[in-house]
Amino acid sequence: MSSPPRRPPYMPFLTGPPDIAVGLKPIPESKWLLPDTEEEAWLPGKRIIMATRPHDTVLGDTDGEHARELLSLIGEALGDSPHHSWDNALEAAASLVSDDLCLLEQDDEGDWILTAAVVAAPTYWWPDEQIGRSLFGLHHPVPGGDPHLARRINRVFDNLQPGKVLERFNWTVQAEGTRHTPERPAAEGITPEQLFLRVERQTIRKLPETEAICFTIRVCMDPLLPILADPDVREAFEDAWIGTAPEIRAYKGWDQLEPLVRQACRQSAGAS
Repeated sequence: MSSPPRRPPYMPFLTGPPDIAVGLKPIPESKWLLPDTEEEAWLPGKRIIMATRPHDTVLGDTDGEHARELLSLIGEALGDSPHHSWDNALEAAASLVSDDLCLLEQDDEGDWILTAAVVAAPTYWWPDEQIGRSLFGLHHPVPGGDPHLARRINRVFDNLQPGKVLERFNWTVQAEGTRHTPERPAAEGITPEQLFLRVERQTIRKLPETEAICFTIRVCMDPLLPILADPDVREAFEDAWIGTAPEIRAYKGWDQLEPLVRQACRQSAGAS
């Protein structure tokens, strides 16, 4: 008999609809990467993608000083070291955690540039198209993201002190449970049982020696229907889903999922 679905580690919709606010909050340094809630479910698959698709997942200056510093920092945080031989320091670091890792460095004009990344679970973007871009370029597709959001994040990066870790969450609903999604999965032919809550748990911290910014992205995938079985959780989800601004709904592709999500909510309410 199969075990019941887990309770998702993060349900950011409980605090309201998603928006474009930075929403970063400080967390203890000890909570930066631990507990790794997706280690069992995703890390083995992530390593396979890194090994078989390095051309579009392992990018930029992955063996530079900042990558080597990050490898040391992650090893220290986990009390672990890579179990296999990897081609560069950033791959080795990324092999230890379920999180994707991005490194940004400040250029002579003061802009933060994405210079290295290992991204095996992109949420509807191609990592190889983003290397070398500034925060302004990276956030251009986000509603209100360029230049307003990018400027706010730029100031956060400028003022961030080494040893301080900031955390935020992003979430959406996705057809099927695939994590490696440079393209948005199609909703055609999908049933409510195939809908998943996709949560990105993001952190930023400044490396003490190189002063590069490490941006981590942990993708959590959980079936939506079991989540909605709890009436209070379902009500919070419905409020967040309905209350999301139209431009953000369009950006997240929710219009295509609207009939399925409504059906999932009705189905869960009828079963409770």
